[in-house]
Amino acid sequence: MDRIEEFVDERQQAWCIHCSRWLAGLETNEDHVPTKSFLSKPRPHNLPSVTICRECNNGFSRDEQYAVIFLSCVLSGTTEPDRQQNASAARALAKSARFRAMIDRAKTEYQTLGGETRVVWQPDVERINRVIIKNARGHAYFEYGEPLMETPSHVWAAPLGTMSASDHADFESVNNCQELAALPEVGSRMMTRVFTGQDLDDGWVVVQDGAYRYAVHQTGVLRVRSVWWEYLATEVKW
Repeated sequence: MDRIEEFVDERQQAWCIHCSRWLAGLETNEDHVPTKSFLSKPRPHNLPSVTICRECNNGFSRDEQYAVIFLSCVLSGTTEPDRQQNASAARALAKSARFRAMIDRAKTEYQTLGGETRVVWQPDVERINRVIIKNARGHAYFEYGEPLMETPSHVWAAPLGTMSASDHADFESVNNCQELAALPEVGSRMMTRVFTGQDLDDGWVVVQDGAYRYAVHQTGVLRVRSVWWEYLATEVKW
């Protein structure tokens, strides 16, 4: 990815975007947005990251690990470590029988009337949503310089394959409201992207092809969409 400087008000950077505490005097970490383990090695250079307090950064680790493992198992159809395409998920499943058993319990098989075996995976929605919100807050902060510390008004996720053709088209069309009044703030990274096209593909910031892309847009509400592994579509609004 290209390195893009920002020139937004530094006073907006005084708080942890997750717990609202002043960062001055706190131990801090650079938190990658998106979650780094979503990406395959070699990972892109200049990954988006934001400064947050270390306590929040550590607090997301378990949920992020769960999200990566769960989605990897859904896409592979199994919890077998050697059948995972995501290396982080494969290592975690091989190392932790507890994690593997937990994911296995989310898997249900049933027979159709035609005799086919179908599999249904039931995620821990709260854990997945926490990761969705964590990354969405980070994307809004990184691209717009907006610290969104309140609870989002809307959190949604669904596999792309379950969406109707019209819903899928609407979801992908993040550029359909890019009139002049909706341009990002001057000095923000997203303003630079809009005018230069850096890392943008039809309005989406492509972090890594096939692994993760996101779009941030503001017209009244601030909306963040993302696609994980070209499988899971997400949307958060504030």
